[in-house]
Amino acid sequence: MCISAVTIQRQTLLFSATIPDEVHKICDVALKLDHEFINTVQEGLEETNSQVRQMHIAAPLGNHFSILYTLLKEHIKDDANYKVLVFCTTAMVTRFIADLLMKLNLNVREIHSRKPQSYRNKISDEFRKSKGLVLVTSDVSARGVDYPDITLVLQIGVPADRQQYIHRLGRTGRKGKEGRGILLLAPWEEFFLSSIKDLPITKASEPMVDSDSRKQVERALSRVDAKVKGTAYGSWLGYYNSNKNVRRDKNRLVMLANEYSRSMGLDNPPAIAKKNLRKMGLQNIPGLRSE
Repeated sequence: MCISAVTIQRQTLLFSATIPDEVHKICDVALKLDHEFINTVQEGLEETNSQVRQMHIAAPLGNHFSILYTLLKEHIKDDANYKVLVFCTTAMVTRFIADLLMKLNLNVREIHSRKPQSYRNKISDEFRKSKGLVLVTSDVSARGVDYPDITLVLQIGVPADRQQYIHRLGRTGRKGKEGRGILLLAPWEEFFLSSIKDLPITKASEPMVDSDSRKQVERALSRVDAKVKGTAYGSWLGYYNSNKNVRRDKNRLVMLANEYSRSMGLDNPPAIAKKNLRKMGLQNIPGLRSE
């Protein structure tokens, strides 16, 4: 640890945009017991920008990709200078959704932790300077980046926690400009809303998806490589297996994962390596295929 490498006689300053429990633990290790704490956020100040309109939509998993496509098309039609961030739960889900949207002929870039840093720097710089672009991303874009003029932040699935939701949303509505945030959940994911019930988020009806858009999404899904779908399925399963609200019922978790598999246009769920099933504690759960 860095602290053990420096002398006891030192001056230590710690700065953090937020003060979660993890930061408090660092304070206990790195700072004096009588350290001074300075909070630059005024008491009662809203956690999310009042300029950002927040809404959530609850819809079955099987409708999510068509809804996503419809929301993006409507936003692009309404704003020629659109600049959209689509947040996904994991890197492999990000890759899958980016691939799907590209096959739907949207102007899309992707960025996540599985991409080399040089590639991520290049895409970040392009997105920062561009308009008329959709960036599909994992949480690597949730903090520590400044993308000007974001018109919409769209989050698909349950964020890791309340703070992650707020950080993602904070990419829009910056420097006095208006922004918009949409959280797309399945009905069984609405438990997350209790953690943000004090925020000004409203419930929106499931948007109407015309038959032509639905057919376009189905065709695009059929053209996404099966390996990309397979890694997204395994990654999705692992992510929700780490959520205490979902993992407590392993049989239900597998049922939901297989619903996600069908939503990708697969007749059968992809096989998962036995060692990965063991790590997740899912090796004996019916409905999973192993390899």
